Amino acid sequence: MTTRKQKILSAVVNLSIVTGEPVGSKALCEVLDFNVSSATVRNEMSSLAEMGLLEQPHTSAGRIPSQRGYRYYVDALLPKYTLSVEERSVIDSVLFDSAYDPEKLMNSVSRALAAMTRFTAVSTTPSGSAADIRAVQFVQTSRRTAMVVLMTSAGTMKTRVFHCDFDITSDILRVYFRTLNEKLVGRPVVEVTPAFIQGLAASLGEMAILMSAPLSAVLEVARESMGADLCMHGETNLLFCPEFELGGARQIMDFLSRPEELTNLILQPGGAKVLIGREIQRKELADTSMVFAPYYIGGQEAGSIAVIGPTRMHYSRVIAGIDYLAEAVGKMLTELMSNE
Repeated sequence: MTTRKQKILSAVVNLSIVTGEPVGSKALCEVLDFNVSSATVRNEMSSLAEMGLLEQPHTSAGRIPSQRGYRYYVDALLPKYTLSVEERSVIDSVLFDSAYDPEKLMNSVSRALAAMTRFTAVSTTPSGSAADIRAVQFVQTSRRTAMVVLMTSAGTMKTRVFHCDFDITSDILRVYFRTLNEKLVGRPVVEVTPAFIQGLAASLGEMAILMSAPLSAVLEVARESMGADLCMHGETNLLFCPEFELGGARQIMDFLSRPEELTNLILQPGGAKVLIGREIQRKELADTSMVFAPYYIGGQEAGSIAVIGPTRMHYSRVIAGIDYLAEAVGKMLTELMSNE
């Protein structure tokens, strides 16, 4: 792979991203930073095609990058993109309004990223699977119902309404609060299992009858806290990408409608990733690219932010946006957790 071939491949990718059209040798000669004849450029493009880095969609057309060509470009030729002051300002303003609530914050992240990229943006709320319980609160909702609120060190806050066969007084709520905070605060969420709740109920003696409903509610919210919710915006943006014909768009939409599979896909450990086409290993996404990065709370990986779009995407800009959001979200949630 000579320097000249690298520059030609990079130019083909950049022009393809901008125009969405196959690139010919004449157009390349106008943007290359060195003088060379069209015939030489055509020869180099043919060589790049033989290497599997370029494709020729039509006999008389120019070339477009192959998935392998995009892979080489991202790994070896990708220029660094710096978000403008205006881009950062728009993102900051969206996040600031939701900084107090982890779930609303991740929803805002997806909305801002979808607007910035014009693709589909996905984020996950912090997972509580490695978190500790920070607090258990109770709010009375009616004469015989109350709501338990479970907060964790990962920023999750889950609620569940429970019903009692007796009137719930303020004294009873204080008993609930004191007992469950003594037993649960500082304990890993994963330890709140049916066996643990049964053991806790047995240790309460006669109070177990009084505590039955809130204990069941705590078990349910603990289970819910260990999962990660998915926030997604911009699904319909993909319908306007010329790369996706109706059938292809329908397949992508079908996959996006399965949140559990999508969550598992973007919560891959190991830092930021760019997956191109068949690398995603989902037939529905064979013509797309995914860019995703984790965010960290207190130094621990807590969730992920991702963009799904066509392989013809402005990778450096998308990566810059995701990196900026991941860092900002991590700082906000770390600060939020430390202030609780």
